[in-house]
Amino acid sequence: MTKAKAVRLIGVGNPYRGDDALGLLVVQQAKERLAGYPVEVREVAGDMTALLDAWDDADLAIVVDAVVSGAAPGTVHRFEVGETPLPRAMFATSTHALDVAQAVELARALGRLPRRLVLYGVEAGRLDTGSNLSPEVAQALPQVVEALCRDVLQALQGPD
Repeated sequence: MTKAKAVRLIGVGNPYRGDDALGLLVVQQAKERLAGYPVEVREVAGDMTALLDAWDDADLAIVVDAVVSGAAPGTVHRFEVGETPLPRAMFATSTHALDVAQAVELARALGRLPRRLVLYGVEAGRLDTGSNLSPEVAQALPQVVEALCRDVLQALQGPD
């Protein structure tokens, strides 16, 4: 009997800062779509070092966060973490003290990366307190949910 794969969906964000809520909304919607599959959902709102615990012992961890890189709002970026560092500029503007890229590199240095790590970054349009999702990011939300669910299903059905 083979061990079931540990799959974690991790939404990063602040529900009260406009597009920064996107990561949380994506994993909540994905959780509904993936009901019945062995998927665990976690939310990280502040301290990015919490990511290390959130993806601990995961075979696949998928992290979703809003990013500011200069691309058009709503642009979806997907990264598979490998041997080389993430593009630092992609995650450098953050509402968090430590950003996702720094948390990934900290985990790499400590030997605490999950077996496989995928990051979705959606270009933010507005991050002001009390705002709703920008129209561009709201339009990208279902696309990210769909892509994330596809990644999860391929991982669960694929070889070990």
